Amino acid sequence: MTESSADLRPSRRTLLTATAVLGGLAAVPLTAGAASAAPGHGWPTPFVVGHRGACAYRPEHTVASWELAARLGADVIEPDLVPTKDGVLVCRHEPEISGTTDVADRPGFAGRRTTKTIDGVEYTGWFTEDFTYAELRTLRAVERLPELRPHNTVFDGLWPVPTFREALQTRRRLSKELGRTIGIVPEIKHSTYFRSLGFDVEAAVVDALDEHRLNSAAAPVVVQSFELTNLVTLRTTYGLRTPTVFLTSAEGAPADLVAAGDPRQYADLLTPSALCDLARHVDQIGPSLAQVTTGLVADAHAAGLQVVPYTLRPENQFLPEEFRLGDDPAAWGRVLDYARQLFGTGIDGLFTDAPDLGVLAREQSHG
Repeated sequence: MTESSADLRPSRRTLLTATAVLGGLAAVPLTAGAASAAPGHGWPTPFVVGHRGACAYRPEHTVASWELAARLGADVIEPDLVPTKDGVLVCRHEPEISGTTDVADRPGFAGRRTTKTIDGVEYTGWFTEDFTYAELRTLRAVERLPELRPHNTVFDGLWPVPTFREALQTRRRLSKELGRTIGIVPEIKHSTYFRSLGFDVEAAVVDALDEHRLNSAAAPVVVQSFELTNLVTLRTTYGLRTPTVFLTSAEGAPADLVAAGDPRQYADLLTPSALCDLARHVDQIGPSLAQVTTGLVADAHAAGLQVVPYTLRPENQFLPEEFRLGDDPAAWGRVLDYARQLFGTGIDGLFTDAPDLGVLAREQSHG
């Protein structure tokens, strides 16, 4: 199937709806009741998400990384979504791609290097929205963390940047190959930023799910975002019927709330009363590992929300100090001990760069 360029321009109705949603989030009644049923699909509990695939072993956001994740036991694979200049959704962690592709080595694209501010942070490099899909497809993926994962650099240059539709096709193929339902949890990146440029990523996501017959509450799909407005309008305006997850960070605030002048930080949205508010609009929260406590998990469950934190990584660099082994940031620490501790808090799922370790820790924790 060839990729088509969707019309990603936001309508006036969408923008007005988004403004109304922001004003209403703080005022909704404190009554739990998720907007749709949480996903099940026969997955083990808690379920394991291959974060960008199995990027402890393959360059992230490649078909090869998703394939390996599923074969290592992941129940769900994750693609992050950003648009090209002509409106094709591609899978990159950020719109700036100098760290995840070989674009810096392509003389023909040297003039595209620029500096942009995204959600208040300045980036210099090359950006997906400045490339057509045909141009981007000529690039090849590289390891994003070569100092920590030098073994992954052996795969540099082998695979192109996949599209969202390719991720959906990969999910379907892997489900058939492995004889079990593989889920997918696409993340819409920087919704407010892309909307300011005239892109309507939400419409394109729903169109792709409709095309693959995955836009239903029973589909093995969960849509995620670090912003609130788009998660609400995905249902109210765009007709999304899958569950959704609101991602949070230990610091900062959602970009949509910042843009609207709303002073609330992520931490303010995880209080017991705020969780009850969220449960009227989303089905899960995805806190950072630093935010996970038994108290947060209990409060979220009481509000009717699942808790699926991110991201378990095996290297010392990403582990709490008490789980590190030695001083080498690239060496693997006591990651299984850490994972068992996380599962012990009662979480419903876990994002991990090493799905096999997540699966093993789950078995050790839950039998």
